[in-house]
Amino acid sequence: MNPFVVSARKYRPATFNTVVGQEHITSTLKNAIRTNHLAQAFLFCGPRGVGKTTCARILAKTLNCKQLTPDFEACNTCDSCLSFNNGQSLNIYELDAASNNSVDDIRSLVEQVRYAPHSGEYKIYIIDEVHMLSPSAFNAFLKTLEEPPSYAVFILATTEKHKIIPTILSRCQIFDFNRIQMEDIANHLAFVAKGEGVHAEEEALHIIAQKADGALRDALSIFDQIVSFAGTNLTYKDVISNLSILDYDYYFKLTDQIRNGNIPQVLVTFNELLADGFDGHHFISGLASHFRDLLVSKDELTLPLLEVSKGTREKYKTQAAIIDQLHLLKYLNICSKCDIDFRSARNQRLHVELALIRLCSVGGSVTIESGFDAGTEKKSPLNITNVGTVVKSDITIKTTPVARSEKEVVLESNETAAVPIAGSATQSPAKVKPQEVSPAESTYRSTGLLQGTSLSSLKKVQVEVAQVNIPQVKVNEKTEIFDKNQLQLIWKEYADKVNADGKLQLNATLTMNEPVLKDGFEIELILNNQAQEDLLRDEKSELIHFLRERLNNGLINVITRKEMKSDDPENAYTNKEKYIKMVEKNQGLDDFRKQLGLELEL
Repeated sequence: MNPFVVSARKYRPATFNTVVGQEHITSTLKNAIRTNHLAQAFLFCGPRGVGKTTCARILAKTLNCKQLTPDFEACNTCDSCLSFNNGQSLNIYELDAASNNSVDDIRSLVEQVRYAPHSGEYKIYIIDEVHMLSPSAFNAFLKTLEEPPSYAVFILATTEKHKIIPTILSRCQIFDFNRIQMEDIANHLAFVAKGEGVHAEEEALHIIAQKADGALRDALSIFDQIVSFAGTNLTYKDVISNLSILDYDYYFKLTDQIRNGNIPQVLVTFNELLADGFDGHHFISGLASHFRDLLVSKDELTLPLLEVSKGTREKYKTQAAIIDQLHLLKYLNICSKCDIDFRSARNQRLHVELALIRLCSVGGSVTIESGFDAGTEKKSPLNITNVGTVVKSDITIKTTPVARSEKEVVLESNETAAVPIAGSATQSPAKVKPQEVSPAESTYRSTGLLQGTSLSSLKKVQVEVAQVNIPQVKVNEKTEIFDKNQLQLIWKEYADKVNADGKLQLNATLTMNEPVLKDGFEIELILNNQAQEDLLRDEKSELIHFLRERLNNGLINVITRKEMKSDDPENAYTNKEKYIKMVEKNQGLDDFRKQLGLELEL
């Protein structure tokens, strides 16, 4: 029985052309050999498992090869190449600095450098994990590294370049190795699987490449492990089962549930994941990555940033097409905050569940059912279709009988109401649905949208919609009438939301200043100072979006007006205002600043 050799050793690259994902390194080294511009010392830096030691060995073998190919690769047939492949080369020395890191070890190496090679042109010294050398060993190595004999070449390899002293760095040509791209790892795994007679699904290889995190050696180790588990037929299910990885389908299903606002089903799905042994922190991090992948899938320009197989990429494109970009950004913000605060949460499961509930509430639309005053019945919405041209209205307003006044309005059957819309050139009358009412219920109070006169003179109701600055109002958008009480309720809900997000100053601004409902669904907010206006400027679009969704009214707009309080005219809020007040009291302060040459950062 032949001994088993792991794939990382069995399929280790033997030439520059077979090195995976480091073309910028291999092409530079081959050109240096071709032009005979070889440095006396090289430093190979980069993460683990990306080919640093492999490239060092290939370079050492190529330098002493007696029959280079036209592509300046080692021939693997001459005596020097064969002795190297068999581990018997006398001109190539490998030193593990992790276990030989003392000054005596370096002195012994320096003594060997004095002797010329027995055969071949160069003596090559490969020092792996060079950052493990002691300071005194580094200092003992400096002179030899700077002025070695013409036949000596040093190749240093390390994963932690920052631990190497600058005097060593300045004497070396530094090559930075990159993490290997996931597609390159998957292609190499397919090559290894074919050589081993293993049938592997493309999606399975991509999952292994993703788990390896840019390290080819780790990917090959995982591949060997799963082949031992699954045999010669490697499937996607085998990989996620063996590596305890959350399936893509879980995230796609969960995203659909979040988009539909199905809170109970989302919590049940999360409970299933916990029952399967998955960590809540790992889950929320993976969900954030899923939303990120959906975001980059919305544009063909960013689609290459999605490192998945072709089949999964199509799933991402399909789901990304039905989710609004603004919602995805809110999803990412919620997941990021949950990820940051996860470790400090006492009840970590509840912490994740609250984040999932917030995710479900992002795209939801809650209708507040309340009358105009106590004792009223539920009102139906005002449906506006074809905004800007023709408006069809179904108005059914029913309240308890009240005393007759000058503001009473009667809607008579088979009557029409002219509704002028902002920005429309043509205005058509809208039919008002006939309604049978009893004599006791024939009077109605004014709602703020309907302006009435006396009962005897009223035959038609003129409904006027004020001109509001609302860009791109959607056609067939549902618009529901709301009153001041409903506005204050939703306004407080938004203030609590920003407070939960850690925006305490914005919460104070929204709580201290009461919104005023104007005609045409325009909401005015009077601010006290410039600081409050600056805070609200960045939040205004999200506030309008929130109010439109929760009040079910696409015509809502928010305007702000700064008005200094009469009882506090001297109060300064911003840094600039504070400095101006201080200079007014003491002019010498500004002169002192100018003498010192200080700049203002206001």
